Amino acid sequence: MPGPLAGLLARAPGRGLPSLLAASEILDALRLSLVCARAATALSLVCGVPLAWVLARSHMRGISVLRALVTLPLVLPPVVGGVALLLAFGREGILGRLLDEWTGITLPFTTAGVIVAETFVAMPFLVITVEGAFRAADRGLEEAAATLGASRLTVFRTVTIPLIAPSLLAGGVLCWARALGEFGATITFAGNNPATRTMPLAVYLALESNPDAAVALSLVLLVVSIAVLVGLRDRWLSTGASR
Repeated sequence: MPGPLAGLLARAPGRGLPSLLAASEILDALRLSLVCARAATALSLVCGVPLAWVLARSHMRGISVLRALVTLPLVLPPVVGGVALLLAFGREGILGRLLDEWTGITLPFTTAGVIVAETFVAMPFLVITVEGAFRAADRGLEEAAATLGASRLTVFRTVTIPLIAPSLLAGGVLCWARALGEFGATITFAGNNPATRTMPLAVYLALESNPDAAVALSLVLLVVSIAVLVGLRDRWLSTGASR
């Protein structure tokens, strides 16, 4: 709906926009958002690509249940996801207690907690995109490389990954954009303090004290979202045409 977007653009500070974006608290939120979104995307790639391969190529029992669990954050309210993360990784959580006892590391209300929350919410976008690419990849090329003596790891690195590279890039960009805009799970699991205040949280905080700054940050997120949609449009169209 263009109405809300028009309202946002109408309230743009205009000439005051550069000075608002140059404010120290705004720059800190921008910097933290970019760092955390990058880290969440990297973590999603490390965990999500092998997971997508398993979902696409494995025929083991229970694979549909695993797929449902992986994609659950897509439909789960983000605040509920944050509560689940607290129960799992909080100091009294199932995994958080062990992590604290063994390493002294606590995740809630820290920058690392922001990264974990963003990864939890954003990784399904990567997994779904890459799983589809694995299913569509030409298995004949992989089999040919294997018959020539290449190991499974070599086939995966030199044949499979180049075949799915466009989808891997598209999934990574979607994952990054979703991580950049994450709010609900982040504020629930990581809180709202200087070490965890990303752009969406800064928008929420600024609405009460500095609405112009909230609009300025919202415009930045809007520009990023539009750039991602425009950049991936050709990829989606080509995928739809190929089907």
